[in-house]
Amino acid sequence: MNTTENRPDRPTVRLTPKAEVRAIRHGFPWVYANELVTDRRTRGLAAGTVAVLEDSGRSPLGVVAVNPASKIICRMLDRNPHADIDEAWFAVRFARALAHRERLYDQPFYRLIHAEADGLPGVIVDRFGDIAVVQPNAAWADVLITPLVDALMAVTGVTSVILNGTGRARGLEGLEDRMEVMRGAAPEGPGPVPMNGAIYMADLMGGQKTGLFFDQRANHAFAAGLAKDARVLDVFSHVGGFGLAALAAGAKSVLAVDGSAPALALAEDGATRMGVADRFETRKGDAFDVLTALADEGPMFDVVICDPPAFAPSRQALDAGLRAYERVARLAAQLVADGGYLGLCSCSHAADLTKFRNACSRGIGRAGRRGQIIHTGFAGPDHPLMPHLAESGYLKTVFYRL
Repeated sequence: MNTTENRPDRPTVRLTPKAEVRAIRHGFPWVYANELVTDRRTRGLAAGTVAVLEDSGRSPLGVVAVNPASKIICRMLDRNPHADIDEAWFAVRFARALAHRERLYDQPFYRLIHAEADGLPGVIVDRFGDIAVVQPNAAWADVLITPLVDALMAVTGVTSVILNGTGRARGLEGLEDRMEVMRGAAPEGPGPVPMNGAIYMADLMGGQKTGLFFDQRANHAFAAGLAKDARVLDVFSHVGGFGLAALAAGAKSVLAVDGSAPALALAEDGATRMGVADRFETRKGDAFDVLTALADEGPMFDVVICDPPAFAPSRQALDAGLRAYERVARLAAQLVADGGYLGLCSCSHAADLTKFRNACSRGIGRAGRRGQIIHTGFAGPDHPLMPHLAESGYLKTVFYRL
């Protein structure tokens, strides 16, 4: 059956004979620009166009979103080449994702949509109670944002939707930054988010990403299990991720270090709301400089956690990124009391677990310390991993006892 005869409203795009058709048939969700026949007609398609993908023999493989401006020229939306990508289609995916999260969590604070792994390529949705924050990091989601938002509200019952179209991923798609309230009203200010017994303040309109990092929830909990009566150092703390969880678990004291004064102010607000402000201290500054200064000042900590930004956001940055992770490990290891714990994190998908762990272990060795690996953590289950796409497994956390 010829797809174009059934869907005259939908263009077709075709793989080259050398394209890896088997991977796509088995679930790989992307087509790279060098795998597609890019004639004048294909190059003329508007970014975000929904099309039927065919193999070189003209057999349909499914419905894709096309963006001629991106290295990922096609993203698979549906294996059914006749699928309508409309509000009902979005609703099915939101309902499936919601059922999983409601089984995991008893409060509506979580990542609802984790891009390809939840069937919405390039789309992130984080939920904060009655507010959802959408990151449309692929052109097709910008084009279809209205049915996407309508379905999101109908399925989840959220009353406000914020579109946060900022960040590196949109630039790679050739998309401009945009930030707007799509439905409902903007929050009057940062709002409280309960996790692991702690209270985090999320700035949904001006914070990093969607306002809070849900992906570290399980790793926060593991670190908190080490923290009772402990002196804790939380480096690259953001809004107090590891530190506030440690205080909720009975830490003696927490020092939170970050380069952002607004983020540290939100962390202090969270500590105050928890009633633990007397055990919480912040220090603004470059993390490397602060770690170096603390080594000179002499305090030691029972638990040290470092959760830096992505030092290796691409393969080109991998070597420099691994050196940075090694340096963090070396500086942090000097501050861990004998028998204490060191947690090191990476959100760089380009640095796989083995490379990251090796860099951390080298750094610990260069500090003159010896360590046992006691735990390896990943993103929480509201950040599912797509088996065919290594990039969806970006977060790694390795805990050592020194």
